[in-house]
Amino acid sequence: MSNIPSLLNVNLNMQTTPKYIIVLSVLTFITSLTSISNLQAQEDKFVVVLDAGHGGHDPGRPTKNGYKEKHIALKIALQVGKELENNPNFKVIYTRKTDVFVTLKNRAKIANKADADLFVSIHCNAHHTQAYGTETFVLGAKNSERNMSVAKAENEVIFLEENYEENYAGFDPSSPESTIAIGIEQEVYVEQSIILARKIEDNFSGKLKRKSRGIKQASLWVMHNTYMPSVLIETGFITNKREGAYLNSKSGQIKIASAIKDAILAYKKELDQNIGSNIFGVEEEASRTDVKTPLVAENVTFKVQIAASSRDLEPKSYNFNGLSDISKAKIGKLYKYYFGATSDYNKIQKLEEEAKQKGYTSCFVVAYKNGEQISLSEALKEGSN
Repeated sequence: MSNIPSLLNVNLNMQTTPKYIIVLSVLTFITSLTSISNLQAQEDKFVVVLDAGHGGHDPGRPTKNGYKEKHIALKIALQVGKELENNPNFKVIYTRKTDVFVTLKNRAKIANKADADLFVSIHCNAHHTQAYGTETFVLGAKNSERNMSVAKAENEVIFLEENYEENYAGFDPSSPESTIAIGIEQEVYVEQSIILARKIEDNFSGKLKRKSRGIKQASLWVMHNTYMPSVLIETGFITNKREGAYLNSKSGQIKIASAIKDAILAYKKELDQNIGSNIFGVEEEASRTDVKTPLVAENVTFKVQIAASSRDLEPKSYNFNGLSDISKAKIGKLYKYYFGATSDYNKIQKLEEEAKQKGYTSCFVVAYKNGEQISLSEALKEGSN
């Protein structure tokens, strides 16, 4: 009789063990699905890298009033991030969250490793006069004398880094040739960078009623190797008595951060929705009215860029207001959509007018040679009457 309980226990254990295994398997499966779901949700988020300029032993621009650029830039960046993090569609990554020194190369590396959608670098301006106002820079080789001086000042932080000769391969921050050369790799993202820059400056001037000095192009190393749309914001002049006090105030920092955040939200909204009458891009600087006689560039293909969007659409007429002969190309995370393809420049101008009549009022002509996009002015030089 004494063996009966033990036999019953063995029998019960044999019956319940398969049930435990089934339950455990189901729980494991559900957990794995949840993990995959969370991972996919994380991947679907719009990733913004916020870069507070300078830091650590690099205080930024010198001032007589005691304000330090590195502290102001960090406070604004953290405030922008705080506001963006309230939106579940965004993921924010910081190049620094404390007063530490981060090399320019590593700032770009952080953004690239995160496969970011945007890189936003925040700074303060300085000048020996009482100059004031905001500026937002995108990468480019079109350096005016003023833009060149800004590029030199921002790039010279390289000399504060250890092993800068090795890291920057002979790059000279004071050399125009060096600053022009760094723009090539980021050229593909300039269009989108300009759109974001415009929204930022519009918010500064419209919502905050501040003086906007406009959108500038300069060869800034911090954006050199970032493989996504990138901007560098000069939030104002800390050397200006009134503006410096505004930048150093908590109220001013919150207002500036809110304006930047709103611009980023508007940029994403336009990127998500943009297939229609408003193109997400900028028009090529070229004069078309000069071409009045037939011009054919045999080695060049002209196309009309009608849209750029994060949405991947079939190049069918029903997706593009009835336009046929649609092609697309994926560049980074964006899909660019084109109408027509011809080596005849006058023909592409007629197609451009057709696209505008269909609602693509901001479309523009682009040119390709050997599969690579070239400037319109360069393409026209290839033509022969």
